[in-house]
Amino acid sequence: MASTHPNTPKPRTPSPGSSWQLQDAKARFSAVVRQAETQGPQHISVHGKPAVVVLSQAEYRQLQAAARKPSFTQLMRASPLVGLELDVTRLSDLTRPVTLED
Repeated sequence: MASTHPNTPKPRTPSPGSSWQLQDAKARFSAVVRQAETQGPQHISVHGKPAVVVLSQAEYRQLQAAARKPSFTQLMRASPLVGLELDVTRLSDLTRPVTLED
């Protein structure tokens, strides 16, 4: 049961996307979860230092999907053309002939 003493500070409800102190997040966990679902990630600090982030399930799935996507380098290394010899020499001329048709 919460104390009703006039000098007892009430847990604050942070603005969207702001940080929660751990003790406030514990006292208002339902609000933390609701805000994570509706307003984005909720940052929680311990002793004034960033510690964890509470995400909605949808945002977590997006992060997982993005982490599974291969990087450009990985795609190139997995290409079936790896090892294929290509002639990539270029002409050193500054201009080239162009034929204009009427």
